[in-house]
Amino acid sequence: MLLTGCVGFGEEYTRVAGFSNRDAGAIVLKGTTLAPRLGNPVHRVCETPAGMLNAIGLQNPGVDVVVKQILPTLDFTETRFIANACGSTIEEYAEVCRRFDDSPIDAIEINISCPNVKEGGVSFGNYPEVSGRVVAACRRATAKPLIAKLSPNQTDIQANASACIEAGANALAVVNTVMGMAIDVEARRPVLANVQGGLSGPAIRPIAVLKTWQVWQVAKRHGVPIIGQGGIVDARDALEFIIAGATAVGIGTALFYDPLACRKINAGIVEYLDRHRIGQLADLVGSLGTDSSPPQACA
Repeated sequence: MLLTGCVGFGEEYTRVAGFSNRDAGAIVLKGTTLAPRLGNPVHRVCETPAGMLNAIGLQNPGVDVVVKQILPTLDFTETRFIANACGSTIEEYAEVCRRFDDSPIDAIEINISCPNVKEGGVSFGNYPEVSGRVVAACRRATAKPLIAKLSPNQTDIQANASACIEAGANALAVVNTVMGMAIDVEARRPVLANVQGGLSGPAIRPIAVLKTWQVWQVAKRHGVPIIGQGGIVDARDALEFIIAGATAVGIGTALFYDPLACRKINAGIVEYLDRHRIGQLADLVGSLGTDSSPPQACA
């Protein structure tokens, strides 16, 4: 899957030679709020070692423009398109989902864990009870499949996963970006105007793999699939998430320097299955050889 915020509304990479939406199992559209948002002031992006910080601030034209003007331009025969619903209140999340309900969108991802907005995202995504309330409100507003996007910036991601499943989430996306900041040491000022932002890229992959495995311990009991994401750049990275319990994987930051990464990752996974004589990808999901106890950190 191509992740939200990295491919705009499905059109940003179509001008790249060799790129095709058909190479992805799904495309998650840019985060969408009820009213238009200009986003955060600049600087909004900062390169870091093995990753990047972003604090875009959910810049988007609002859900009515997306539904009435953008969705009709998408070719739904190419792949699945998933909306990304955002809000500053529970009521706003629900209303955004309601307006996507009467549209051709295939599913809705609930962005309850955005780390670079000053209201809504951070507090909603870090508390299981509140996350559950958001998902429940969205569930009442739409019959579309709901994907709850979980934050790594919380105390107990398993409790949050349980709350979202019980509230009606059909799938879980694990994980969103990790909170971080960068400082201009000469000016002694934050590099990002928002001060903090979301760290993505290979630097967060070990965190994301662990969180995927932890959430899988909960999700497998309910038959709820997981979308593993966070720093995937090649097939070996993707396979880590699948072995840890992910049914699908999401590609984001890697697209900025290799727009054709998805095609290469798919080919690499097929080669792995053939080499290990594994008949289908489902046989690899959650196949990590370990006991049921959480791994202990090194002293």
